[in-house]
Amino acid sequence: MSQPERGTDLAAFMPVVFVLIWSTGFVVARFGMPHAPPMSFLAWRFALSVLAFALWVLGSRAAWPKGRQQWVHLAVVGVLIHAGYLGGVWSAVKLGVGAGTSALIVGLQPVLTALWVSATGQEARIAPRQWIGLSLGLVGLVLVVWNKLGHGEINAANLALCLLALVAITAGTLYQKRFVAPCDVRTANLVQLAAAFVVVLPLALLETEAIDAAPSLFGAMVWSVLVLTLGGSSLLYMMIQRGAATRVSSLMYLVPPCTSLLAWLLFDELLTPAVLVGLALTALGVWLVVREPVRQDAQPKEQRS
Repeated sequence: MSQPERGTDLAAFMPVVFVLIWSTGFVVARFGMPHAPPMSFLAWRFALSVLAFALWVLGSRAAWPKGRQQWVHLAVVGVLIHAGYLGGVWSAVKLGVGAGTSALIVGLQPVLTALWVSATGQEARIAPRQWIGLSLGLVGLVLVVWNKLGHGEINAANLALCLLALVAITAGTLYQKRFVAPCDVRTANLVQLAAAFVVVLPLALLETEAIDAAPSLFGAMVWSVLVLTLGGSSLLYMMIQRGAATRVSSLMYLVPPCTSLLAWLLFDELLTPAVLVGLALTALGVWLVVREPVRQDAQPKEQRS
């Protein structure tokens, strides 16, 4: 197998690996949330992630982004995707929003992204097939989280945090696609996480809840740094650079269904028929969004001269 073919095969597995990794974020929250306030946890996560990426960059001598403007663009993306999205979700859940409600609100990202792309014409026109896929994915998402909706207390503050997370992850994805030039994923992530740490640290210092150094908190932190950040964030960065924003965002539909499967395996949570139907609809919807259209001029190999 040639190098280009091997690279294509690896790229095809990126979305699968990303969804599996990103889905563990809610499991990590379940283990870590009772033992630390959200911003303190995220501040430690970002600081340790910066250290890990710094060691990786030094060991591999990865190239740094070229030009001050690219550093600024990467910092903006880091604040939006890491500090804004994670900070909003974790704070909302800590304040009482149910996991299903937060997942449904943040799960509107693919639709919001598609509407923005369609209105601004930043990418190729979204085909009717893709709009159908986005709609099916949203219906599937509702079925997956339906039994969890209404759990927890909803008020203006924590609802605003969920909406902040939604806007942040959507804006971060669109901003990176438009303004960030291709560069080494290791140094790009280091800059993003450093910017997120600078924003989150002052908020963490304002929290009064003490950190309980429980084994589950330690495990959640290790997984967050080594798997979610070094693995998941790196894959997200590469997919945004390589693909259309709408296609990448549609993968977020698959996170709640996969999280439900993980919760069934790890916590013996009930896996209802509605969840299974929702998972199937979501998978079908994402497939309709991300699949490449069949070219009309395509011919079988044996017919080509």
